[in-house]
Amino acid sequence: MTPLPFNIMTKPIGPRCNIDCKYCYYLEKEKLYPDEKKFRMSDEVLERYIRETIDASLEAGVSEIHFAWQGGEPTMLGIAYFRKIVDLQKKHTPFGAGVTNSLQTNAMLLDDEWGHFLADNRFLVGISIDGPKQIHDRYRVDRAGRPTFDAVIRGLEVLQRQGVAHNALTTVHRANGGKGKDIYRFLKGLGFDHMQFIPIVERIGATGLAGAPQIEGDPAINVTDWSVAPRVYGKFLCDVFDLWFKTDVGKLSVQFFDVQLGLWAGRPSSLCVFAETCGNSLALEHDGSLYSCDHYVYPEYKLGNIKETPMRDMLWSDRQVEFGQDKQAALTAQCRACEFRFACNGGCPKHRFSSARNGETGHNYFCESYTAFFKHAGARLQKMAWQLNNGIPVTGAPPKA
Repeated sequence: MTPLPFNIMTKPIGPRCNIDCKYCYYLEKEKLYPDEKKFRMSDEVLERYIRETIDASLEAGVSEIHFAWQGGEPTMLGIAYFRKIVDLQKKHTPFGAGVTNSLQTNAMLLDDEWGHFLADNRFLVGISIDGPKQIHDRYRVDRAGRPTFDAVIRGLEVLQRQGVAHNALTTVHRANGGKGKDIYRFLKGLGFDHMQFIPIVERIGATGLAGAPQIEGDPAINVTDWSVAPRVYGKFLCDVFDLWFKTDVGKLSVQFFDVQLGLWAGRPSSLCVFAETCGNSLALEHDGSLYSCDHYVYPEYKLGNIKETPMRDMLWSDRQVEFGQDKQAALTAQCRACEFRFACNGGCPKHRFSSARNGETGHNYFCESYTAFFKHAGARLQKMAWQLNNGIPVTGAPPKA
């Protein structure tokens, strides 16, 4: 097939982390490597990955190659490891091409040395923070069960002091789902001008946690006690949108709203969650194993290993194309008939474990959330989309007379 642009979430330290978030789904990936003693991408794998990513990106027509470093907690590898990353990128990037890096971190290990390095090399740093201290520390604790909020704020202050570009990644769960306005105001007060909100939902088996809440209207499905309810997440989005629309359009970026504005303007989704098909956002583990998606790091979705197979042969393989097309092919009848299908496209396949109104399985758990938001914000999104498409500055609420 024709080479297409792609994104890879790179896990150079695998699932290893210095904290123990109660809702983290990635820590369990250690079970994929029962004999592993030290989770660390080897120099051989690292250089091969960087070289092949640059080559494949250029083949796909991308002039600026992006690397996204995640974990686990990637800063546990130390600054020297990331200096090596930058050196290898310079070694393998041809003249005329550019390279950018992003780093997702809990910020607890950041100090001024880190700050200087990240600023000098123009890293974009995502900070995982769930809200004010009491809310953040509800689930984001270290391995001894101690709170982490104060250390995160110290790391954030390092980035701000050193002028490092940064944004907030906030998970929305049972402890903060009903506090959308408070969370937004708090993050804005900390100086974040770009925010991502990621809803948390995890299922448990029939023999899982006792007393887990059941999804209203679908009693056969149990979710963990930290999962956000669909109705609550929908209200969270509506509440945050109202504040953003009132004062911050054009000043502060909320990823969900940015993506939706593009979709309401008739443009392709810039985020795989709401695209018609997926398959261009993959995950690379520390040992060189490439998986179809960050949410599908399971043996059956392993495409191969870059030590054995050229990465380009996996990126655009028939198997990966089929994985991406399945998103569209597996829509429920309710999804296909929905007036908001253009803005949702059934959401992330990982969340399609609920049932549609007619009982059809494979419906998205967050359907109620998204539908509530589209009905609440649709007219305003439509107006902003018109402005965008007509070259008029996109604005929010009109000024008071």
